[in-house]
Amino acid sequence: QVQLVESGGGLVQAGGSLRLSCAASGRAFSSYAMGWFRQAPGKEREFVAAVSWSGSRTYHADSVKGRFTISRDNAKNTVYLQMNSLKPEDTAVYYCAAASSSALRKDDSSWYKVFTYDYWGQGTQVTVSS
Repeated sequence: QVQLVESGGGLVQAGGSLRLSCAASGRAFSSYAMGWFRQAPGKEREFVAAVSWSGSRTYHADSVKGRFTISRDNAKNTVYLQMNSLKPEDTAVYYCAAASSSALRKDDSSWYKVFTYDYWGQGTQVTVSS
């Protein structure tokens, strides 16, 4: 099992930047693929980005490509989401998630799905003002 704690959210003006962090404890961090999702009021939780076990592969939603970057540091048991050029539509609660599913190795579409991920943090609020 793994416990996840997000930090780094806050209020920022449009065009600004934030870096989210997710600290993991418990079982070997490197045995989990990691993802970031977000959920705005009244909307479903949606995929933002994911990173493979070693960090060699990353996936980003089309809506954030070129602006957000996911990375991980297995020595620090931490995954990051660097968010640049923020827009008001990026306003949401951002969740860190961990996945141990073998489906990730067989089906690339699994990386983008909420139900692939086994463990979730409590979320951190990101608010972008116009």
